[in-house]
Amino acid sequence: MNEREIALYAITDILSEKGYNNIVLRNTFKKNKQLSVVQRGFVTELVNGTLRNLINIDYIISCFSRTPIDKMKPLVINCLRLSVYQIMYMDKVPDSAACNEAVLLINKKGFNGLSGFVNGVLRNIVRNKNSVKYPDERSNPIDYLSIKYSYPKWIIEYWLKELDFEKVKAMCIENNLAPRIGICINTCRTNAAEIKELLAKDNIAVTEGFISSDSLYISKTSDITQAEAYKMGLFHIMDESSMLAAKLLNPYEGDVVMDVCAAPGGKSFYCAYLMNNRGKILAGDIHEHKLKLLKEGAERLGLDIVKPVLADATVFNPDYADSADCLIADAPCSGLGLVRKKPDIKYNKTYGDIIELVSLQREILRTSAAYVKKGGTMIYSTCTVSSEENLGNVRWFLNNFDFEPVDLSPLLPDKVSSETAKDGYIQILPGDFGTDGFFIAKFVRKS
Repeated sequence: MNEREIALYAITDILSEKGYNNIVLRNTFKKNKQLSVVQRGFVTELVNGTLRNLINIDYIISCFSRTPIDKMKPLVINCLRLSVYQIMYMDKVPDSAACNEAVLLINKKGFNGLSGFVNGVLRNIVRNKNSVKYPDERSNPIDYLSIKYSYPKWIIEYWLKELDFEKVKAMCIENNLAPRIGICINTCRTNAAEIKELLAKDNIAVTEGFISSDSLYISKTSDITQAEAYKMGLFHIMDESSMLAAKLLNPYEGDVVMDVCAAPGGKSFYCAYLMNNRGKILAGDIHEHKLKLLKEGAERLGLDIVKPVLADATVFNPDYADSADCLIADAPCSGLGLVRKKPDIKYNKTYGDIIELVSLQREILRTSAAYVKKGGTMIYSTCTVSSEENLGNVRWFLNNFDFEPVDLSPLLPDKVSSETAKDGYIQILPGDFGTDGFFIAKFVRKS
C-alpha cells in the first residue's frame, strides 16, 4: 500500500468506526513499519489535516457534486476528502497528482464505475478552488466560522456567548495549525544546552519554549522515544500550558503533593523536578494500564518520589484526609483546547457532554478539597475553553468549600499576562502563546 491508501484506511477508521486519531495513527504505523520518516509524515498530515478541515472540505465537495455526501460510500467520500485536502491545503502536492492518485485508488478498491465521478468532481474543484463562496463573515458569523474553520455550529455559538468574534476566529485559526511537540526538561539531570546538543546528534530540530525556560519544542522526528536524550530520561513530552499548572502550584522540597488525575504523569514529573526529587508525590489515576505507563515514565526519569496510586478521584479515601501540602486536580474535560493535537474532539463532543463533565469535575473537586491541609494550596485545571467547566466550577467551589483564591500574578512568567490572575485564575486561549488552550485556578484552604 502507498501512503494515500494507508491514509484512506486510517481516516475511514476514525470517521466510520469512531476511532481516536492518535490511536488509529499509532496502530497504522505499527502495521506499516516499512514507511520512512517522510512517508509517515505525509500520512499524518493527510489524516490530521483532513480532520482539522473536515467541515470545510465537505462544504467544498457539496458545492461541486450532485450526489449528496451522505449518499456516497465511505471509501469514496473519504478518498475525495483526502484529495480535496491536498488540492486546497498542500502546496507541495500538484493538483494533477491529487486527482490522478484518487482515480487510481478508487479503481484499486473496485469502484471503477465511480472513477469518472471522482475525477470530474476533483477536476471541477481544481478549476474553481479560488472562487468558493462562503457565508458572509459579518451578516452570518456563526455559519462563516463553522464552515470556514470546520467547527460544529454549537461550539461556535457556545464560544461566541463568552468571547468576541475576533477571539473566536483567532482560536479557530490557531487550532487548525499543525501542533508543535513540547518537551519538559528534567532539571534534576540536565539542562537545555545539553539536551539541544544530544538532540542535534539525532538530527532533531529544537526551538526555545515561549512561556517556560524549562521547555523546548522539537521537530523533524517521527519517534522521539528513539532519541538518546529520551532514553537517558532527560525530558518528558509536555505542553507549556500544562507545565504552567505545575509551576503555579509552586511545590517546595519536602512537600506532600497529590495529583489526583495524574496519568500520563506530566504534572507529577514536573512537580518532582521543581522539588529536586525530594518529598512525596502521590500520583493517582483510575486506570491501571495508565498507571503502569506513569510508573515506567517515573523510572525512566529517575524520579523516586512519584508514587503511582490506583484510585478513583471522585471517591474519598480517609487515609489521605488533610495530608496534602499541595494538590493538583487536572480534571477530565471536553478537551476543546487540544483540537490542534486531537482534531476529532470537535466532532465527537456535544454540549450534553459538557454538562455531564461538570458534574464529574465537581465530584473530583469535592473529594480533593478534603485532602488539602489547612493552609495548603490546590490547583484546578482543564485543557478546555468552556465557561461551565472552568469559571463556573471555580465559583461553585469557592461558594461551597472553605477555600479562597490565590493571586497568580507573582508566579506568572514574564511573557504571560492576565487581567484575571489577581482573582486566582487564568484562561489561556489557543493562539495566545502558541500553546494548547488551558485553564488554571489556584485556591488556598483557610486556616
